[in-house]
Amino acid sequence: MVVKFIGLYFNLTNVVMITVASLIVFIIAVIATRQLAMKPKGMQNFLEWIMDFVKSIINSTMDWKDGGRFHILGITLIMYIFVSNMLGLPFLIEFNGHEWWRSPTADPMVTMTLATTVIVLSHFYGVKLKGAKEYGKGFFTPLPFLFPLKIIEEFANNLTLGLRLYGNIYAGELLLSLLVGGLAHTGVIGAIAAVPVTMAWQAFSIFVGSIQAYLFTMLTMVYMSHKVSHDH
Repeated sequence: MVVKFIGLYFNLTNVVMITVASLIVFIIAVIATRQLAMKPKGMQNFLEWIMDFVKSIINSTMDWKDGGRFHILGITLIMYIFVSNMLGLPFLIEFNGHEWWRSPTADPMVTMTLATTVIVLSHFYGVKLKGAKEYGKGFFTPLPFLFPLKIIEEFANNLTLGLRLYGNIYAGELLLSLLVGGLAHTGVIGAIAAVPVTMAWQAFSIFVGSIQAYLFTMLTMVYMSHKVSHDH
């Protein structure tokens, strides 16, 4: 549902779902760090596993000396995107013809905003860590006439990063809604037969949502490494 406020248009569904996803991630972080122990257990153990997992992603793309500063960014991205991907799987809520509950990452505006933020951050840190002059030279090496192609590459990276996430999550939720909607028109026997298919697709969607959270985080670190590492 889109509303106009102070001359700007806001998608209330996105606002609600972004807020819900952010709150869930915040609550997980608070619970996991509320009572820190030398021998972690429960949520603390889970969060430390996420931290180690993201650290391994960074180490696979760049030196920790360059990439360590992006550790928190990676943790935030992978947790937020995973939670966002999962929100629309249990159910979809519609009221008066408007969706009020679905995965925020099933909307291209959300995923493209995330992707654009990542690309802008990569340029910001590239200039900050290398200096404007050295960073600018990277667009003209190894050959100056490749500059237009490198500009196109930046836009292509932005599009593929955002649209890949959107396409996978939207397609998964669309098929789920079609499967559930078909239950009402297949009778009792058809509905019973469709239940295992729906459950199987939900399990597959959880797998896809997890992979997409990983891919988005990994590609973020790859783009960061290209901008901040001196050997690129």
